[in-house]
Amino acid sequence: MNRDKALKLVRKFVKTENTVKHMLATEAIMRALARKLEPEKEDVWGLAGLLHDVAYEVSEPMEKHGSWGPKMLKEEGVDLPEEIYKAIRAHAYKVDDECEAPETLMGWSLFICDTLTGLIVATALVRPDKKLSSVKVKSVMKKFKSKAFAAGTRRDEISMCEEKLGIELRDFVELSLKAMQEIASNLGL
Repeated sequence: MNRDKALKLVRKFVKTENTVKHMLATEAIMRALARKLEPEKEDVWGLAGLLHDVAYEVSEPMEKHGSWGPKMLKEEGVDLPEEIYKAIRAHAYKVDDECEAPETLMGWSLFICDTLTGLIVATALVRPDKKLSSVKVKSVMKKFKSKAFAAGTRRDEISMCEEKLGIELRDFVELSLKAMQEIASNLGL
């Protein structure tokens, strides 16, 4: 499966534009992480990021989107490497009892970066210009420490970047912010 076909599937199942933008942001971060951790797998990691929430709006209940996603994709005749299906399932292991914890760098990367996209977007939206280009790593780190800001952000999961990926938190935030800034026009920010 190539990226264009994956994006068509996303658009078929995900109707909320902000959810699509989250998936695009996750894809960008996953590509950046792949370039750092497993450069030969950038496209695979990117597809995992792009497709990770494909079942978010159709699963019943929504918490089952991690286990529904791979099933839906297979029903659509999508042939992806099993490691992508495992990463999609693993990203939701804390909310979906049918999913298991990540076992690979790709799986942990997806799990850890998933919630960071929202914190970065929220940081941009409180800027006067509401642009990612004006967001600095220092600003995101300050907001990270303020638990009341973007309260739904799972900061404990983001902090796992140090243990699971061997990347310092500030460096992880910087890599993620830069990845999202590169696609800011696609995110409307």
